[in-house]
Amino acid sequence: MWELFVALVLGIVEGLTEFAPVSSTGHMIIFDDILFQSNELYSQEVANTFKVVIQLGSILAVVFIFKDKFINMLGLERFFLKTKQPGTTRLSLIQLFVGILPAGILGVLFEDFIDEHLFSVETVLIGLVVGAVLMIAADYFRPKNPQVEAVENISLKQAFLMGLFQCLALWPGFSRSGSTISGGVLVGLNHRAASDFTFIMAVPIMLGASGLSLYKNWQYFSMDVVPFFLVGFISAFIFALLAIRFFLKLINKVKLVPFAIYRIVLAIIIWIIIM
Repeated sequence: MWELFVALVLGIVEGLTEFAPVSSTGHMIIFDDILFQSNELYSQEVANTFKVVIQLGSILAVVFIFKDKFINMLGLERFFLKTKQPGTTRLSLIQLFVGILPAGILGVLFEDFIDEHLFSVETVLIGLVVGAVLMIAADYFRPKNPQVEAVENISLKQAFLMGLFQCLALWPGFSRSGSTISGGVLVGLNHRAASDFTFIMAVPIMLGASGLSLYKNWQYFSMDVVPFFLVGFISAFIFALLAIRFFLKLINKVKLVPFAIYRIVLAIIIWIIIM
């Protein structure tokens, strides 16, 4: 039963933090590498595969919340949507592709280097603090009157610039949401539109990364780990669903600074624990 409790807790942590600008990596280090390091349930390969599986739960939550936008992007609204609104502006696959291109290219080119050299507590602490500074700067230097208040109206240039900011998240602890939302508000989107595009961009990128990781680690799936994976997947999906809905209602009101302060406090806590 202990392993199912661990799966539940890690699924909750993943679901609550994957899409908030607070770094899910930093939280996973606290709850996995620190709190559970004395309880080696499975091999490192199984543990790494589990982290991929629970990410898929978080991705499914994004698809569920933004299902109408994905249906519109794919041109399938006549099959899946009850009401059709001709002429309505919609997010396009081109905008999405332009946004994910920079991080996609750099992720493939530097995957091995990142895995070998950047996954440590120290690098995560750096990412947490520097990412927090970026978020504070984004709120301070953002345009006072955002040009884009709905994600459908994002330009190709803005999508590409947000994609460049997303590359910062290749450094563990920087946070994909934190870096990309910061970039979005700096280039003229309001916080909600930047958040929407950030979450939508995360789906193909995380699906690609997760699919590749699952392919590499498929041999570690076995019947004895299925309950462990299933509990983590379901809890990640449920809590990601709750967290994303709450965050999207909150972000235009509180902006990024409170999350940045939380990141700095988290970095201090991790530093004290590992001292």
